[in-house]
Amino acid sequence: MNQIFIDRFVVPKNSFEEFVQRMKYNRNFIKNMPGFIKDEAYKSSAENGNIIIVTVAVWENEELLLKAKEAVQAEYKRIGFNLPEMLTRLNITIERGTYKEIES
Repeated sequence: MNQIFIDRFVVPKNSFEEFVQRMKYNRNFIKNMPGFIKDEAYKSSAENGNIIIVTVAVWENEELLLKAKEAVQAEYKRIGFNLPEMLTRLNITIERGTYKEIES
């Protein structure tokens, strides 16, 4: 069963450009991984001026999603990237979850 990995970020306006650069890197990195089906990204504006970004990545199954997460962490280590540090520095909040499709 497909696994849908959804992130919701609240990004201050002045952090948007740096965040988008990182997001593009990650989206390009995962596209060639085994089990990757598709990804999408959406944005909206909050009343306080922040930008809300939602990313959705669809994977063939839970095992391949877990392997992709491991590969992403290994890539972060290889390039010296620290996600929690970036989120704190840019004052970005994140909600993250894995979902399954509701069968009709």
